[in-house]
Amino acid sequence: MAVTAEQIAFANPSGEMMLPSRGRPVDLVHLARQSSGDKGLETEILNLFRQQLGLCMDQLRQTTGRERKILAHTIKGSAKAVGAFGLARVASQIEEAPQDDALVAMLGEEVVRIRDFISGLNR
Repeated sequence: MAVTAEQIAFANPSGEMMLPSRGRPVDLVHLARQSSGDKGLETEILNLFRQQLGLCMDQLRQTTGRERKILAHTIKGSAKAVGAFGLARVASQIEEAPQDDALVAMLGEEVVRIRDFISGLNR
């Protein structure tokens, strides 16, 4: 099987393929582009993002209406910046329907998935 140029471009030094997302809750290829490949910066960004998600989710569950829209917008922007595009999509839906508690529950599930993923990277 021939290796394509895209596969070479997304290979990391250990040889593991780093295709965008690949089922991960955070697109590490996107994050690497955002950080110019600085692994220390990536780690710092992800840890800050993890902390922010916990705080925002606590607040999001306690608010409604305009406050919920503002928090969802904050989460959406941060999620897009780090490459958590699934989370950004759900946050965008909450911006459109802030009264929908089912969307908040979906967002909470995605936040748990992302926080677990980031914790796994730190091991």
